[in-house]
Amino acid sequence: FLDSIYEGQTEVDGDEFYVEDVDGQPGAFRCYLDAGLVRTTTGARVFGAMKGAADGGLDIPHSTKRFPGYDGESGEFSAEVHREHIFGKHVGEYMRKLQEDDEDSYKRQFSQFIKNGVTPDNIEEMYKKCHAAIRADPEAKAKAEKEVKVKRWNRAKLSRQQRNDRIKQK
Repeated sequence: FLDSIYEGQTEVDGDEFYVEDVDGQPGAFRCYLDAGLVRTTTGARVFGAMKGAADGGLDIPHSTKRFPGYDGESGEFSAEVHREHIFGKHVGEYMRKLQEDDEDSYKRQFSQFIKNGVTPDNIEEMYKKCHAAIRADPEAKAKAEKEVKVKRWNRAKLSRQQRNDRIKQK
């Protein structure tokens, strides 16, 4: 119901965004960031998650001081730097650097990216497709169950009968 009233920020530009209440309608869902034990340093992932929730239409009181792109010395926020972080440009730059410096490390660290055809040049497109898919269908999808064989480090307990049989064998 509220998602049809408060659509959120449709254009991802990295700029500051606050949901404003619509007259005659229920207020936007208000929530607060509980960082828990996560370190609240500038550029931390918890603030990226909060930015995504705020852009999605939740009313979360916040400032831009902890987003990537905020310069503590000048006290100014660069939305362009923040946008580049949202779309993974810094990861693309690291991919390029690692590709030039150490090919083995690049293949090891970005093996899933290579497998899925993600390159430093098309990483922004990957995130744009992801944002569009979430906008189209925001329901969480159930993951397929993996068959995991638990590795046992100690021997399984033997029953009394098995222990007695073992003694007789010796």
